[in-house]
Amino acid sequence: MKKSIFIIVVLLALVEAVLLLFFPMQSPAADPTGAGYVATTGTETLNDVATTANKAYFGANYTWVMICAFMVFFFQCGFAMVETGFCRGKNAAHTITMNFMVFLVGAIGYFLVGFALQMGGSGGAAGLGSGGAALDSMVKIPGLGGIFGYKGFMLNGTYDAGIYALFFFQMVFMDTTVTIPTGAMAERVKYSAVVITSFFISMVLYPLFGNWVWGGGWLATLGANFGLGHGVVDFAGSAVVHSMGGMIALAGAIVIGPRIGKFKKDGTARAFPGHNIPMAIIGTIILFFCWFAFNAGSTLNSSDFRLSVVATNTMIAGAIGGLVAMFYMWVKFGKPDPSMTANGTLAGLVAITAPCAFVDGISSFLIGLVAGLLVCASVSFVENKLKLDDPVGAISVHCVNGLWGVLALGLFADGKYGDGFNGVAGGVRGLFYGDATQFLAQLIAVAVLFIWGFGVSFVFFKVLDKIWGIRIAPEAELEGLDLPEMGVLAYPDNQLVQSELDYDSADNAEIKQLRRFNYVPFHKQPAPGVHSVGIDAAVPVELVSKPAKVVGSDVKITKVEIITKQSRFEALKTAMNEIGVTGMTVTQVLGCGMQKGKSEFYRGVETEVNLLPKVQVEIVVTKVPVRTVIETAKSVLYTGHIGDGKIFVYDVENVIKVRTGEEGYDALQDVE
Repeated sequence: MKKSIFIIVVLLALVEAVLLLFFPMQSPAADPTGAGYVATTGTETLNDVATTANKAYFGANYTWVMICAFMVFFFQCGFAMVETGFCRGKNAAHTITMNFMVFLVGAIGYFLVGFALQMGGSGGAAGLGSGGAALDSMVKIPGLGGIFGYKGFMLNGTYDAGIYALFFFQMVFMDTTVTIPTGAMAERVKYSAVVITSFFISMVLYPLFGNWVWGGGWLATLGANFGLGHGVVDFAGSAVVHSMGGMIALAGAIVIGPRIGKFKKDGTARAFPGHNIPMAIIGTIILFFCWFAFNAGSTLNSSDFRLSVVATNTMIAGAIGGLVAMFYMWVKFGKPDPSMTANGTLAGLVAITAPCAFVDGISSFLIGLVAGLLVCASVSFVENKLKLDDPVGAISVHCVNGLWGVLALGLFADGKYGDGFNGVAGGVRGLFYGDATQFLAQLIAVAVLFIWGFGVSFVFFKVLDKIWGIRIAPEAELEGLDLPEMGVLAYPDNQLVQSELDYDSADNAEIKQLRRFNYVPFHKQPAPGVHSVGIDAAVPVELVSKPAKVVGSDVKITKVEIITKQSRFEALKTAMNEIGVTGMTVTQVLGCGMQKGKSEFYRGVETEVNLLPKVQVEIVVTKVPVRTVIETAKSVLYTGHIGDGKIFVYDVENVIKVRTGEEGYDALQDVE
C-alpha cells in the first residue's frame, strides 16, 4: 500500500519537476524545517525529485495550518465583541478586557504545562513532518489507555517546525475554551478570579480532556481497545472545546450566583438587555467567518480535500441555526430577537463542529436546525427553571449544543470519511448508518464531560470562592465593574446608572452570595429619623450668607418645555422656526409617562421599560404668543397614540445675559 502511494507520488513529482526545475529540495524526514535543500544540477535522481515533491507537500500543509491558526486566534475578537455587546455598558471595559486577558493567560499556561499534558504522547501530526516523533511520552493505565503526556513542557526538547505548528494550532483552540466561561460569569466576577481560573483551565482542566480525545488518550482508543466504533470522535471540538467550555460556564454560573436584581421575589427573571447589539452581531459575523478555519483547518492537511465538505457543512449548519432561532422568537414573541438570532447561529456552528467531516449537507441542515431550536428552549430553561443567570447564553450555546454535536456525530456519521481514524479501519459510521457502538462511545464522552468538565470545575470554583472570592462586592456591581475593577470607564461621556437594577429594591430576590459582604439593602436599613450616630456627632450646618435679591423683569417671559419622541424633533424644529421662534435648548433624555412605556422581550424575557428615549425642547418666548407655540407643537406632534409627548408652561421671573449684563426682554435679543 505504502509502496503504491510512493510510486504515484513519484510520478506526479516528475511532472512538477519539469515546471519547477530549480525549486529548492529537502527531505522532510531529515529536515522538516526547510532549512536545508538539495540544489538542482540537471542530473537529479528520483530521490531528489521525491524530496522536492515532499517539500512542496509539507510546505502547503504548514501554510494551511498556520493561516487557519491565525484565523482561529481572531476568535478572540469575535468573542470579545459578542460578550461585551450582550452585557451592560457599565461593565463594557471589564468584559472586553477580560476576553483579551484570558488569551494572554491561556497561551502562557498552555506553553508552560498544557501542551505537554495534552499532546506529549500524541506522536504529532503526520501532515506536519517527522517532528511529531518527539511527542512520544504518555502515562497509560494498563487495559484502559493513555491518561496524559509528559513531553514538551515549555516546548523543551521539541524544537521542531512541525511541533511548533501543532502547538500554535492547538493553543488557539484551547483559548476558545478559556474564553467561554467568562460570558456566563460576566458583570459580577472578579477580574483576578478569572486570571486564576484561566491558568487552571489552560494548564490542567482542558489539556487532560484534550489528551483523552485528541492526544491519543483512553477515550480515543475506545475503538481500538474495546471495539466501540472509532472511539470518541470529535473532528474540531464540539466536545473538547465547546462542551468543556460550556460545562465550566455552567459550574461558574451556579457558584457565583445571579446578578443583583436579576430575579424578583416571585422567582421571575428580569431582562437585562445588552448595551450594544450591533457590536454583538459584528462579533457573531467574525466568529462565523473564523469558524471555517476552526473546522476545515482541523484536517491539518491542505491536500485532504474533505476540507471543502467541512467548510460547506459548517456554513449550512450555522445559517439554518440562526434562521430557526430567528423565526422561533419572531413567532413566539412577535419580534425577531437579534441576540437569539446570533445565539442560534453560534449554536448551529457549535453543533456541527464535531461531525462536520463525517456527514453530508442534509445531515448538517438537520443538525443545525435542531441546534437553533435547542438554544431557544435552553436559554428559557436555564433562566426560568434552573434560575441561572447567563448574560450571553454561553451555557445554552456551548454546553447544550456542544453535547448535541457530540451525539449528532454518533447518529449521522455516514461512513464516507475517517478510514484509519483513531487507529480503526473503515469510515466513521453513526447509529443511523449501522454502527450503534459509535453512538455508545459518544455517550461515554458526554458522561466524562459531566464528571470531569462540570464536576471538577464546580469543586474548583467552590474552593476558589472560599479562598480567594470570585464575586465582586455588591456596591461595585451596582456601580459597574469598569471603575472598581479596571480603573477606567468604557464610555466615560455616557455613563447611565439604571435604577431598576438597584439591589435596594424590595422586589428583588435576595442574593445569597452577598451575605458574606454583610451588605444591608436600603429597604432593610433603619427608618428615617433613626440615626446610626448621635445628633451631637453630626456636623452642624450654618447659613453663612443670604440669597441675593432677584430683580424682576418688566416684560412677561414664558418658558415652554416640550417632551416628545426623538423622531418628531426635526418636524418640531421646522415648525417653531416658521412661527418666529429662533432659540431653543435641546436635550436627549430618558423618561416615561403613566403608561410606563411599551414592554418588549429580550431573549424571551419581558423587559421592564420604565425609561424610554425622548427629546426635551426648551423654548423661552416674549414676542411670540405662548398659545401659538403650544398649538403649533400640538399640531406637529399629534398622532393619537401613547407617547406623543407633553408640553409644560412656566413663568420666567427673569433672564440675564452674562456677557452684557442685560436682563429681561433685552437679554433675549440677539441685536448687538
